Amino acid sequence: MPQTTLDTGLERLGLDLPAAARQKLLDYVALIAKWNQVHNLTAIREPVKMVTHHLLDSLALLKVIDGPAKRVVDIGTGAGLPGIPLAIARPDWSVTLLDSNHKKGVFLQQAVSELGLSNATVVVDRVEAFRPERGFDYVVSRAFSDLPEFAELSRHLRGAGGALLAMKGVYPYEEVLQLSPEIGTVEVIRLDVPGVDAERHLVSIGAA
Repeated sequence: MPQTTLDTGLERLGLDLPAAARQKLLDYVALIAKWNQVHNLTAIREPVKMVTHHLLDSLALLKVIDGPAKRVVDIGTGAGLPGIPLAIARPDWSVTLLDSNHKKGVFLQQAVSELGLSNATVVVDRVEAFRPERGFDYVVSRAFSDLPEFAELSRHLRGAGGALLAMKGVYPYEEVLQLSPEIGTVEVIRLDVPGVDAERHLVSIGAA
């Protein structure tokens, strides 16, 4: 059952989300499953696996970056991962969902509307072309590109004291070595994601 998997996973992550937030997370999974039938948003089709590999994988970030009132941009967000789960879990945060794909942009607008996420904003644009008035505390990428390209294309979005965060699978030794020293301090943090039997790491570039 997706709800049992979510409740168990949140407990293991140490996240005590209210019932309304948990329901929104499950509604989000249902919305992805519905749109997947036509738009192929994600390769994962099973609702329980969506909970572990999408929701819990995204929320594992909160073990590292949690705190009050953050400005976050999720670049190459696709179906809204990790941005939408973060926006649901942390309603005091401001989350921008950035993707250049117009069809995915339509889905994101629908999801933000149906889930009532007043703290989430959808932007359909290329990363290098997006020029907000203010920088972000966290620039997050889940499956956007390799680390050097991610750092180069998105560094202008990082605000003072902010960090670039790339979600990765196995420890990306070669990609880390290719990063320019000018980009900032690099830290690689292992993440334990309940229900995901694979390595997960978060690469933090810049101030954390």
